Amino acid sequence: MTDTVNLGLPSLTGVPKADAPQTRKDFTSDQEVRWCPGCGDYAILAAMQGFLPELGVRRENVVFVSGIGCSSRFPYYLNTYGVHGIHGRAPAIATGLATSRPDLSVWVITGDGDGLSIGGNHLIHALRRNVNLKILLFNNRIYGLTKGQYSPTSELGKVTKSTPFGSLDAPFNPVSLALGAEATFVARTFDTDRQHLTSVLRAAVSHRGASLVEIYQNCNIYNDGAFDLLKDRDTSAEAVIRLTHGEPIRFGASNEHGVIRDPSSGALRVAEVAEVGEDAVLVHDAYADDPTTAFGLSRLSDPQTLNRTPVGIFRQVDRPTYDDLARDQLEQATAKKGPGDLGALLTGSDTWTVN
Repeated sequence: MTDTVNLGLPSLTGVPKADAPQTRKDFTSDQEVRWCPGCGDYAILAAMQGFLPELGVRRENVVFVSGIGCSSRFPYYLNTYGVHGIHGRAPAIATGLATSRPDLSVWVITGDGDGLSIGGNHLIHALRRNVNLKILLFNNRIYGLTKGQYSPTSELGKVTKSTPFGSLDAPFNPVSLALGAEATFVARTFDTDRQHLTSVLRAAVSHRGASLVEIYQNCNIYNDGAFDLLKDRDTSAEAVIRLTHGEPIRFGASNEHGVIRDPSSGALRVAEVAEVGEDAVLVHDAYADDPTTAFGLSRLSDPQTLNRTPVGIFRQVDRPTYDDLARDQLEQATAKKGPGDLGALLTGSDTWTVN
């Protein structure tokens, strides 16, 4: 019997170990990578190919499921099993895999269009159920594959081919959405920050349950520079709030800004530390069972400019997973009533044949 992983990674419990150490090359497929030159997807792919060998699991027991979109070509470029599904349905397919095959590490690759538009319902319920999935949502705030229409995360007034006079839709905040669905692991990172991206992936894979990682990803063809404020060295210190569990939430060139809870409204807001005092600054608690404060942090970002955007792990809590509970329930039912009969279940007691 093949040994299973025991590396302090609960999400991989029951997944077979690799027979020998693996390298990035082992997880790189022979397929030509077909994204536009300069696309942020290249950086995410490189990070993933470099990260997967760390897990110590057989590549045959890793599955990437995607839907439709530029990001959804991801499974082709990894030497693992992969499913290129239909638009928005990757979480549903992945739920079936995770529930029926506890020996697999199941990942979902989706985008802001695929995951939040036609796939929004599936995404919400995968998070609500806490299925043992790692969901990577590439957010470039535009439809790339279909040539530059506005997406569910595009800012109000966005001028695109499908909104020539400006979008009238208020954008989704994927982190807020995930927290509202009671997701047990929610994080945000960047395509170009390899160190931060990899650290978030490590945390996500150590979590048993539904992990949602939003990755800000640049589309240099249809929405180039959408995240420059957050990435540019001259502006990032003032625009990015980096979350670290157990640390005061401070930012700025000299850490002069801090996040506090307004004493009158109870809402979170940014204040000058020199004015309110260090004791007023919130200390980040990613393990808080109540998601209220995490949700408040997710609302600090300006939906138009993304100024003062928190990145890092917003929430990481333990809760029984849907797939574990389903398998336990099936085992109990089998012990009580014996193995089921699929044929009898399908035909039932009231069937007939039409000639």
